[in-house]
Amino acid sequence: MTAPGTRADAPAGDTDDLDVEEALALVREGHRESRDDGTDDGPGQVPNPSPRPAGERPAERHKATPWTRAREIAARAARGQGPKGAGGAPTGARRAPVSVPLGDALGLVLAAPLDALTDLPSFDTSAMDGWAVAGPGPWQVREEGVLAGHAQPEPLTDGEAVRIATGARIPADTTAVLRTEHGRIDAQGRLHTTRDMLHGQDIRPRGQECRSGDQLLPVGTLITPAVLGLAAAAGYDTVTVVPRPRVEVLVLGDELLTEGLPHDGLIRDALGPMLPPWLRALGADVVAVRRIGDDARALRKAVTGSKADLIVTTGGTAAGPVDHVHPILERIGAELLVDGVKVRPGHPMLLARVTDHQHLVGLPGNPLAAVSGLLTLAEPLLRTLAAHPAPEPYTLPLGEAVQGHPYDTRLIPVVLRGDHATPLHYNGPAMLRGTAAADALAVVPPGGTRQGEEAELLDLPWATAGIGVCFT
Repeated sequence: MTAPGTRADAPAGDTDDLDVEEALALVREGHRESRDDGTDDGPGQVPNPSPRPAGERPAERHKATPWTRAREIAARAARGQGPKGAGGAPTGARRAPVSVPLGDALGLVLAAPLDALTDLPSFDTSAMDGWAVAGPGPWQVREEGVLAGHAQPEPLTDGEAVRIATGARIPADTTAVLRTEHGRIDAQGRLHTTRDMLHGQDIRPRGQECRSGDQLLPVGTLITPAVLGLAAAAGYDTVTVVPRPRVEVLVLGDELLTEGLPHDGLIRDALGPMLPPWLRALGADVVAVRRIGDDARALRKAVTGSKADLIVTTGGTAAGPVDHVHPILERIGAELLVDGVKVRPGHPMLLARVTDHQHLVGLPGNPLAAVSGLLTLAEPLLRTLAAHPAPEPYTLPLGEAVQGHPYDTRLIPVVLRGDHATPLHYNGPAMLRGTAAADALAVVPPGGTRQGEEAELLDLPWATAGIGVCFT
């Protein structure tokens, strides 16, 4: 909510932890750098209108936030005050931990330590198929063997051996396990070793991996398939985790079709089919996708009635006659944290705090501009809500020169080929053809990059086949 004495249309940026001089510097920077080259990032955008059209908010609304700063604000906006995880990272933003079955925990983050519920292994076990032997050889072999999952076998006496399977309980008084390939049976049925054998060889003693009560993994650990295996081995049926952020998608625009070919000025909706699986790939639980059209009253009702942690809107973030997102946020007292970003495409994106526990990301209506907003604002915010660690930044040289915007960052789809990234064409604000073939988006600074120059890359969530990919 807007703090007392502040305006919902105040200059973009979170100044809670800034001193007065830094805050003033940000305001001055906004005045200097709120220039626009006229690139249309969404339906209804009017570049640098003069005089200001009726209904447009004051000039402060156009103080776009630098791209890197916008991502920092989005990541910090959802930070909670709860327990800290590995490396001091917060475990979530004011969201109560939940207990989930192991089968539903992949990709979530531990909200409680994973402590051993038992010794591992919980009894002495055989590490190999072979024979459990007692004393020096040769050994007389028992008729019945020992299999995994069976009760404690009878103890061995010196000179005695018994066939044993991997994972089976070790008989009392066993000296070692003789591997199958290291033993032979003579004509009298006695077992001989074909190489030297050490005391305790190929026996996994009880508690070798951990003792009951040992901490196996700390709070803040990302649950991978290996973590699920360890939890199961340690006796867990459920784990305590940071819940997935709940997201509601509101698709705006009367011009959008849900099926068939474009006709009579109507176009197919690309964002309705694209955003939910993309958000799921970012770790969100998409609880609803609603089509609002250009109805201000319906939009306000949808925003104020939503119970999601994050509301994502498409279109309506500029200053056109049916761009209702800004007026609605102002009327409900939302706090604008980012109001425009110095990035192309996607300049008119926004981030608002609707309530203490809810945020809204407004994406431009053009498809690639919406992707830009998704990666700039939604991804960092969702990452923080889910308590995921920030990915390590990395760069690769670009295979060809990329023209930059004079003042803004550009995000360009690229494919990764060996030790370089190749820019793709069809990268206009309304185009998805390049992104559909891309592995990542290259971050091109103002002024552009030369061929061979290093550029930061933002991986697309499915390109590395990570555990966050979930399309169901």
